[in-house]
Amino acid sequence: MSVELEKAYQYCTQLTKKEARNFYYAFITLPNKKRKAIYAVYAFSRLCDDIADEYGSLKYKVDGLNNLKRYLKECYAGNPNGYVFSALVDCSSQFQIPIEYFEDIIEGVEIDLRKTRYHDFDELKSYCYKVASVVGLICINIFGYGRSEAKEYAINLGLAMQLTNIIRDIKEDAERGRIYIPLDELKQFGYSEEELIRGLETEAFHKLMTFQTNRARKYFAKGCLLMPLLPIRSRACPAILAGIYMALLDKIEREKFKVFDNRIGLNFTKKLLIMIGLWIQSLCQRPDIPKRL
Repeated sequence: MSVELEKAYQYCTQLTKKEARNFYYAFITLPNKKRKAIYAVYAFSRLCDDIADEYGSLKYKVDGLNNLKRYLKECYAGNPNGYVFSALVDCSSQFQIPIEYFEDIIEGVEIDLRKTRYHDFDELKSYCYKVASVVGLICINIFGYGRSEAKEYAINLGLAMQLTNIIRDIKEDAERGRIYIPLDELKQFGYSEEELIRGLETEAFHKLMTFQTNRARKYFAKGCLLMPLLPIRSRACPAILAGIYMALLDKIEREKFKVFDNRIGLNFTKKLLIMIGLWIQSLCQRPDIPKRL
């Protein structure tokens, strides 16, 4: 590895350690080469999110994402621009990651810039695929996987995690003018947009949140079928991510969906215990023989 490429990966590593929060506990379980690749993917996703979160007009942000699309194409053509794209072109080549996956991530961020409501779950699911599930598809290219069903399970795990984020972040999203709970489901449970924006905890709200939670759990159940299809040294990473997010979902429910009062999260000790337990468990299980390594 050249000195410049090593610097590129070091940059992505430091960025991930600083920003990744829940993800970092899972990433450190990977073998070195795969861990560096995941850091590069995270750094690219961070670039997309930072553009969306910057102050400025919609045009300014769209122009920024269009520049990322251009840099991405140049990167895949062998002309990377900056540390993140230098690391990205290397890991994409090593693990055969299609450019379309990264283009989908950018498109997901663009949706967030333009769309603030989702009429039904099909609309929401399409958005969640682009901002979360496609990251799972990138990850299994890096992890290696045993059978083609792994793609379906990775998609489901991404959906489950994003649905959990949506439940946890209802207050913050509403303050930004965004409602990710499908509008037809608000109507179904008799809870209005105005009540959500005001942060009212009614009986209808609790029933609506129970419905959202149960759906997320169904996707977790499907997504966790991924683990046996991965090589043994890659299993802990998605298992820990799933474990942390499932524990977060459980905590939100135990706290009776008090998502308007404060941002519910897990403390360091809880995350560490989940990481240690699932890391040990993953190493003790017999793996399927992966077709991609």
